[in-house]
Amino acid sequence: MPRLWIERATGLVSAGAKLQQAEDRLRYFPGRAHAFMDCTDRPAPTIVAGYVPEIVITDEVPRARATGPQKPPYRVPLMAEIREMPWNGFNVISTFAGGGGSSTGYRMAGYRILFASEFVEAARETYRANASPSTILDGRDIRQLTAEDLLFATGLKPGELDILDGSPPCASFSTAGKREKGWGTVKAYSDTQQRSDDLFFEYARLIDGVRPKVFVAENVSGLVKGTAKGYFIEIIRKLKSFGYKVEAQLLDAQWLGVPQARQRLIFVGVRDDLGLSPAFPKPLPFRYSVRDALPWITRAVHDTSGLYGAGEITNRPCPTVTVGVNSVNANHYQVYGEVEPEADISRFAIGEEWDKLGGPGQSDRYFQLVRPDPNAPCPTVTASGGSGSIASVTHPYEKRKFSIAELRRICGFPDDYVLKGDFAQQWERLGRAVPPVMMSHVAATVRDHILAKL
Repeated sequence: MPRLWIERATGLVSAGAKLQQAEDRLRYFPGRAHAFMDCTDRPAPTIVAGYVPEIVITDEVPRARATGPQKPPYRVPLMAEIREMPWNGFNVISTFAGGGGSSTGYRMAGYRILFASEFVEAARETYRANASPSTILDGRDIRQLTAEDLLFATGLKPGELDILDGSPPCASFSTAGKREKGWGTVKAYSDTQQRSDDLFFEYARLIDGVRPKVFVAENVSGLVKGTAKGYFIEIIRKLKSFGYKVEAQLLDAQWLGVPQARQRLIFVGVRDDLGLSPAFPKPLPFRYSVRDALPWITRAVHDTSGLYGAGEITNRPCPTVTVGVNSVNANHYQVYGEVEPEADISRFAIGEEWDKLGGPGQSDRYFQLVRPDPNAPCPTVTASGGSGSIASVTHPYEKRKFSIAELRRICGFPDDYVLKGDFAQQWERLGRAVPPVMMSHVAATVRDHILAKL
């Protein structure tokens, strides 16, 4: 007869011959994993919707704790906190600002964003919803912006700006999905067409005119792979010709405080006359896992409707749930849901596709689903995953994709970060963004090792 295990903090019930089987089904809440009770020889408890509503446990099954560097609980400051952070004295202009991931990282490190440029309206709406009221937000095509425009809007002179930030799109060099024929090669276009990769040189044009002390650019890792290396070298030569010491490094978000494996190429340039060299953050001695990031958010999605603890979401429509609780854990902080109260989360559900996946950490190429290992960082979240086209990331234990509230955590965004648009558009914003937590480490390193020494 299977043994019955009850998780003390929640009353969740699982049957299995071994404690590990119960943990695999129920445990993805750090700090509570050891609190399981063997109820095999006790009177059977009353089970409601898959959990015991009230139970007093006097003994526990001990569980060995992992050894290694101690890591603090995963926590991203709320936007309400970021707005109150003191200014570090340094200013940033952000181009290709997207939905504000990079800018939020700078703000976490104490910078002030003077001016931001984003051409895509949907991204600009999200940026505006989270930006400081003092930030000037421009929607023009980058090709229409001049260095004089930036300087006039901010009241600066050439050479006075601390950081010119930019994430010029180089989609043809992305490693996500199938690369088109001729990937990584320079393509010929007619005069009426523009190669999107040339936008990096539009960013370089602004660097030459504004003459910032430092520039920081982010791009896809594919830019240094295969035959794309020639384009990468072309970019480096151009930036150096403007009188900057330039270095680029591949940084992985999972080693910079983000519970997601997301490799990005970071360029840092320092003006030659300053006599300093580019600097990059060192990897942390630990990584955050999906399990670290999601304990409170998963409860926030399920809230108090009874769905929490009721098992995996099936192919049938889900019951309506209230999302957006005021307090989820007294020892943590307020969590915000991403859908309206009483919304039906069946829109997140996946059925047959999920059933074909193996255990956590497995993927299915046919259905293009990735089921993350809860004890490791999440695989890279792609911009199109919300529409189901490329590598949609599922919940590790439930038959659904991550909710937007959960995805914010996985992507290193504050819980109260406002995302505009429908589900697919919000997913795209997160999938395209520079993780704010990752960028905060880059920004802090530039602040401490370059700007603070001037």
